[in-house]
Amino acid sequence: MQKILSLLLIFCFVSCSSTTTIIVSDKEAKVFVNGEYKGLGTASHTDSKIVGSSSIIMLKRKGCETQIHHFSKTEEIDYGALIGGVFVIVPFFWIMKYKDTHIYEMNCDA
Repeated sequence: MQKILSLLLIFCFVSCSSTTTIIVSDKEAKVFVNGEYKGLGTASHTDSKIVGSSSIIMLKRKGCETQIHHFSKTEEIDYGALIGGVFVIVPFFWIMKYKDTHIYEMNCDA
């Protein structure tokens, strides 16, 4: 019984994090998430924020206007956290997750 409970708790806490891939049409665009540089053109973002939390994406490229976008942890249900929440209430704080991919169009005259 103790092994099952331990595995369930591990499963619940692993489900708390959510990852999304950010893809920008312009491969030279710098991608920032919450002010942190993540890469050029494509980036990955993982966090363990609770339901309803949002992140800010900033896309920059020389000669282009900076673009700002938002995404929040309300996009898809996390079934692992849902199942874990049935047994232990705490995982319900992480019942939602990000979409797997966010795609942005970067248009500029440069």
